[in-house]
Amino acid sequence: MKLNEAGGRNSLISVIIPLYNAAAYIEQTMHSVEQQTYRNWEMILVDDYGTDGSLSVAERAREASPFKGQIRIIHNERNMGAAASRNHGVQEARGRYIAFLDADDLWKPDKLEMQLRFLQENNAGFTYTSYEFGDASAVGTGRIVHAIDRLDFRHALSRTVIFTSTVIFDTEKIDKSFIQMPDMPSEDTALWWTLLRKGFIAYGLDKVLTVYRRPARSLSSNKSKSVHRVWNLLINVAGCSRPEAALHLIGWAFHATVRRL
Repeated sequence: MKLNEAGGRNSLISVIIPLYNAAAYIEQTMHSVEQQTYRNWEMILVDDYGTDGSLSVAERAREASPFKGQIRIIHNERNMGAAASRNHGVQEARGRYIAFLDADDLWKPDKLEMQLRFLQENNAGFTYTSYEFGDASAVGTGRIVHAIDRLDFRHALSRTVIFTSTVIFDTEKIDKSFIQMPDMPSEDTALWWTLLRKGFIAYGLDKVLTVYRRPARSLSSNKSKSVHRVWNLLINVAGCSRPEAALHLIGWAFHATVRRL
């Protein structure tokens, strides 16, 4: 057994995976959780009523899994989007720790073990890690986004370095009622900024433990939409004045450009 992995809620990590039109990827993503060296996890797949047979693929994968008893599939009342799906998963989570994983991303086998140890060593409530961009097949491209040791609210506004599939929360330090994503574009960044604005610190582990599958035409690759999303966050979530928002947007654009070099 590793860390405090004796079983029970106090060491259980609830892995929340929104499931929507990811039939081509979900089995591989589930397998990356099943391969974790840290075993005390539950996987919660939140069915959001996709149209490509994702649910059937996930159900077959669960039935065939040696970890079937640790995998739950829950259902939204209707198609509600990624933010509401994650929120639903958080509400249903039984673990002390909450981890997000998107249905097309992959974890390295020691992701949970290393990150939980890091969280405990730093007595942290909010942690994230470095990650690597992958192509449509989740093969690493060599482009890596490095985590920053300690990220506070002010410094977070000029960089979107925290990636959803790298995050783990300790609900004994950050109540589950705070871990709720708003229904808006870039809902994940909105949550990070809301928590940081409350005074929480995001502790970054500079280890590449996640592969971010990024097809060429993904939403986040549309630069014009990205600029508008960040501007909206700066005004409506961070509460910046327009001059402040413009300065932070320049910083964001600089860091985004450096990441792509």
